[in-house]
Amino acid sequence: MVCIVCKQKEAKVHYTELAQGQVKKIDLCETCAKEKGLSDPTSFNLADILLGLGASHEMEQASESKGGELKCQTCGFTQADFKKTGRLGCADCYKVFAEGLAGMLKTMHKGTTHKGKVPQTFRRSHDHASKLAQLEQDLQGAISREDFEHAAVLRDQIKVARKTPAKA
Repeated sequence: MVCIVCKQKEAKVHYTELAQGQVKKIDLCETCAKEKGLSDPTSFNLADILLGLGASHEMEQASESKGGELKCQTCGFTQADFKKTGRLGCADCYKVFAEGLAGMLKTMHKGTTHKGKVPQTFRRSHDHASKLAQLEQDLQGAISREDFEHAAVLRDQIKVARKTPAKA
């Protein structure tokens, strides 16, 4: 099992918490467990680890750079409220806490832009079109560099790709 924080080392510390009838489990490597204070259960917030993977730290750094604790003018939500709940109060909170949230979201997800789900047939045709466009761009680059041998290989790949429809 891999550590949920660093996603590299083997998890050796397994923490389980039962709160309000719900079981929450986290698996950490020894290094991350020490950093999160798991040797002293009173010194960490499980919601902080599960929901933000250090989100409160990101939020604190953002507020320090702006000179004090941030507070949403619309709902009155503070970073302390975020640290307690792991949630924001309203849509305007995303703007107020944007600096701290950006780093947190990058660690939690692959990126910070929502791409949504795509039907498989559309994804295949889109991937096929993207591959073809990339090959054509590479071909133009090879021609401009006067790398004609590579350009010929790319030309042949483009011909094959145009003849082969996207797999259904």
